[in-house]
Amino acid sequence: MAKLTVRDIDLKNKKVLIRVDFNVPIKDGVITDDNRIVQALPTINYVLDNGGKAILFSHLGRIKTEEDKAKNSLEVVSNRLSELLNKPVLFINETRGEKLESAINNLKSGEALMFENTRFEDLDGKKESKNDPELGKYWASLGDVFINDAFGTAHRAHASNVGISSNIDVAAAGFLLEKEINFIGGTLENPKRPMVAILGGAKVSDKILVIENLLKIADKILIGGGMAFTFYKAMGYEVGKSLLEEDKVELAKELLEKSNGKIILGSDVATAKEFNNDSKRSFYNVDEIPNDEMGLDIGPKSIEEFKEIIKTAKTVVWNGPMGVFEFENFAVGTKEIALSLAEIKDQATTIIGGGDSAAAVIQLGLAEGFTHISTGGGASLEYLEGKVLPGIAAVKDK
Repeated sequence: MAKLTVRDIDLKNKKVLIRVDFNVPIKDGVITDDNRIVQALPTINYVLDNGGKAILFSHLGRIKTEEDKAKNSLEVVSNRLSELLNKPVLFINETRGEKLESAINNLKSGEALMFENTRFEDLDGKKESKNDPELGKYWASLGDVFINDAFGTAHRAHASNVGISSNIDVAAAGFLLEKEINFIGGTLENPKRPMVAILGGAKVSDKILVIENLLKIADKILIGGGMAFTFYKAMGYEVGKSLLEEDKVELAKELLEKSNGKIILGSDVATAKEFNNDSKRSFYNVDEIPNDEMGLDIGPKSIEEFKEIIKTAKTVVWNGPMGVFEFENFAVGTKEIALSLAEIKDQATTIIGGGDSAAAVIQLGLAEGFTHISTGGGASLEYLEGKVLPGIAAVKDK
């Protein structure tokens, strides 16, 4: 069933509650990456251009102490949003109360307001994170319609998404949430073939359910990153000092058997004696890794093997880097995979499933080379696992 979207609603003179995901990195009071703010602009501009009164809110960080509140105010985010919109955004440093209500009631059509970090409510009994019924009902009472555009929190039932949706007549998806539903959800339901999944990152345990779900859907699953070494061990190879989940070796063996050749592991790795960028980089076939070396990236042969499969793909979903991307000497595999995916943009739907792989692609300046880069980390993973996400389920159907 298709979901109600912001374009299905008459917004004129309406108080429009918009849940955004502005959980951006901030260092010394400065936003270091505003991509999540930029991604929300189409929905915000649409509401303002169509005569709505935009009431924006988000979480930022985790709030356990008063000190956390001091460093996680959304005021700096509100200021950056104002710059990007090129119009004032009124910031209210409260999450409830007369000051907030009065400011909302005084908003004119086409004006925007942002209120304080929703997780400030967590300091007193985790009211936001535990979907406190009274809080969801209160926030819903502040507006006429609700737009959820925060895919990054769609895997959590919070007061600011599910709580509001449950207490308001009109709950719709913003453009960003709609894109995630269409690209990740749509691809998993009906991919163009061949479909290739590329999985990396540190641990098999983080991706077990993703692998199991993708085995039903994908034609090939390419595995790199630290998680590959648990699979190599399952194949009977020694992995030296490489990252290894001993308790997942049997599971990796079962997944390999179940895959009927769908799971593809590279034939060589880039190794080092120490876990740092300056350690000498060596290359070994996967059955020859020395006891005193650790695998930190896929090797040149693996890169070429993966590229040959990628060339044939009509759909690609990628989640997780191929090596220790933070170290320049061991970011080669991730960069090469990103470049090879950018090359097939015209022939294939290419989706980056959030998290570190999304950060890598953006850092490399290759964001334009992909069909869709997800804004969710945990949400993307759970969507790829085939789970129903509460934040999406709470949006009304058309």
